[in-house]
Amino acid sequence: MLYRENGQFKTSYRSDQQIFPILQDRLLVIAFLVIAFAIVPMLASDYFFRAILIPFLIISLAALGVNILVGYCGQISLGSGAFMAVGAYGAYNFFVRVPNMPLLPALILGGLCATVFGIFFGLPSLRVKGLYLAVATLAAQFFSDWMFLRIKWFTNNSPSGSISVNNLQVFGLPIESAVSKYWLCLAILVVIALLAKNLVRGAIGREWMAIRDMDVAAAVIGIRPMYAKLSAFAVSSFIIGMAGALWGFVYLGAWEPAAFSVDFSFRLLFMVIIGGLGSILGGFLGAAFVTLLPIALSQILPKLAGLFGLEISTAGVSHAELMIFGGLIVWFLIVEPHGLAKLWSVTKQKLRLWPFPH
Repeated sequence: MLYRENGQFKTSYRSDQQIFPILQDRLLVIAFLVIAFAIVPMLASDYFFRAILIPFLIISLAALGVNILVGYCGQISLGSGAFMAVGAYGAYNFFVRVPNMPLLPALILGGLCATVFGIFFGLPSLRVKGLYLAVATLAAQFFSDWMFLRIKWFTNNSPSGSISVNNLQVFGLPIESAVSKYWLCLAILVVIALLAKNLVRGAIGREWMAIRDMDVAAAVIGIRPMYAKLSAFAVSSFIIGMAGALWGFVYLGAWEPAAFSVDFSFRLLFMVIIGGLGSILGGFLGAAFVTLLPIALSQILPKLAGLFGLEISTAGVSHAELMIFGGLIVWFLIVEPHGLAKLWSVTKQKLRLWPFPH
């Protein structure tokens, strides 16, 4: 009875097609936004913002972009770290080379640079798929590493290859404190997540899912595979590029090409698998799982070892995190291949019938 939509009549096409047509969903989303924007800044510490919340928001944005390409369109990509790097370096060059360039346009232009880069490396998807496409996108990772290390123009002729940004402002307001950086990342994440949620419900999203399910049948019914695949690469790369620009500008402040290594690409793919393929919510759940699990394990494992009279080093904790993380990925693939988002969907189905037996 908690999640019944009985009696919620729709009297217009607009109300029937809204992003959250069920009242309970709207109230839950509004409650989350109020907590995130108003309550969390009053309770969280500066360390909690910088170490957990800000990276979680940016990684959630990147996972959202990966999920559009991998989950909704079915195009396996291992070049997400490269797209983030292109977004970060593109935004940096616009920010330092164009006089008085505002921060938000620089971030958007960085995302557009990643869009062009993603479309270029998405061209092989028109001919190959599966493992071969994954290898083709992996080439983007190695190419970006070489490009930003060897071509000094991208790093503004920095001898060490490391670059930094400062004096960030949005509409004249300085973005220096942890709370201001948190609000900036949260606002961008909310806007892009709502746009992505609306996009995947429309004609473009249905084309992506048709290509994912059976590309030959989709072509037979009139869907253009080239347009669908390249548009998925474009949208995904733009979102991932924006996340990369935020990662460099807001979270790191100073970075080098190693900050966007191939490990980043694998982590983003694991987030999507654990959170749930083809689900906007899955990106958030996967990012929360991957971000919070190492922190929880680093606190729990030494205490568990102490209960048995053992000592575990920092390196041992790190190795145990990798083993547990890998085991959980295998478990999710076997037991619940649709990820945490599927568990939430099942929970909502049960709430529709509660308290009656089923």
